[in-house]
Amino acid sequence: MKRYESYKDSGVEWLGEVPASWNLTIGMNVFKENKRDNKGMKEKTVLSLSYGQIIIKPEEKLVGLVPESFETYQIVEPNDIIIRCTDLQNDKTSLRTGLAKDKGIITSAYLNLNVINGYSAKFMHYYLYALDITKILYKFGSGLRQNLSFLDFKRLPIIDISFSEQQKIAHYLDAKTTKIEQAISLTKKQIELLKEHKQILIQSAVTKGLDSDVAMKDSGVEWIEEVPSHWEVSSLGKILLPVSKKNRPDLPLLSITRELGVIKRNVEDLESNHNFIPDDLSNYKVLKKGQFGMNKMKAWQGSYGVSNFTGIVSPAYYIFDFIKSVNPVFFHWAIRSKIYVSFFGMASDGVRIGQWDLSKSRMKFIPFVIPSDEEQQKISQYLDDKTTKIDQAISLKQQHIEKLKEYKSVLINDVVTGKAKV
Repeated sequence: MKRYESYKDSGVEWLGEVPASWNLTIGMNVFKENKRDNKGMKEKTVLSLSYGQIIIKPEEKLVGLVPESFETYQIVEPNDIIIRCTDLQNDKTSLRTGLAKDKGIITSAYLNLNVINGYSAKFMHYYLYALDITKILYKFGSGLRQNLSFLDFKRLPIIDISFSEQQKIAHYLDAKTTKIEQAISLTKKQIELLKEHKQILIQSAVTKGLDSDVAMKDSGVEWIEEVPSHWEVSSLGKILLPVSKKNRPDLPLLSITRELGVIKRNVEDLESNHNFIPDDLSNYKVLKKGQFGMNKMKAWQGSYGVSNFTGIVSPAYYIFDFIKSVNPVFFHWAIRSKIYVSFFGMASDGVRIGQWDLSKSRMKFIPFVIPSDEEQQKISQYLDDKTTKIDQAISLKQQHIEKLKEYKSVLINDVVTGKAKV
């Protein structure tokens, strides 16, 4: 992109040089704090700050940690700039700024800024967004948890250019970022199609086999329908034996996830470790390589798998040995296909949203179809090969999304700070 003809030192270390024709001011000359209370429930549309966007919160999400009354929320108008000011110390990844497009209400824990006449709300939002993604905002936090307040924004150095130039830059970034977001959205859809293709591939292989000409029979199970005539229709109770061995706190911690099955747990990653880890791990269960482990509270979501590691897991998890001649790799592919996830949902009970307890007594009646040993091996190898290629394609598209996001961030930062001319 083009650069401006000449530059000067801004006098602000983190801002560096700015175009010679640009000036600086401070936030108290640009922003005023909005404090519109919602007493009497003047507004009912609940808004949320999500990934840098102010969105209308769906009614089904208005559960769990919500206030007794939304009268405590503040009213938001279009073009208000919303800032999540709390806990900068522990959360350095999420986006904290958003520009409101709708009228509604949002938690009073957020800072609500309005621009003074002569300044563009869109431009100022892009400017604060740039300070957000480059983590400059974190330099202004105060207190033990590094919270921001309106006082911090009053003294914040702000680019001061003509209103027409602000509008020109904002319109340019609107057009550019819209195209970038469209490209990201398209790539996400392509990823979902690849994931869907992967699931169809797995489900077909573990219930129909690889030979399209083989004779079929009714499995007697509605969701599975026909299977190859020589396959055995068994049940998990005839395949799995519950085991529980403890008192090995020296072994590495494992976790069982919906996306990946059994994984090694990174106890040093405090930001990702939302679950409490006790000091005494002697009560944790041993999960050996080749055993089947389940998070019984989330089995209905698919949080289970055959382990590739030996370690310990939560005492609330189920651990099983195989008591029938079943290839563990084939079993892993089959049991983690969508068709079997549904069975675990039917065998689970609970009242808490998101956590249903799997009944071990009902689980043993869940049907499972078993090919010959040779076919299990072939299907396992087939799925290993095919899904590896699909996963590689997904990974490339995810990398493309990250590059698009990075390009968007660099573009916004360069344009609003004058490093690039529009």
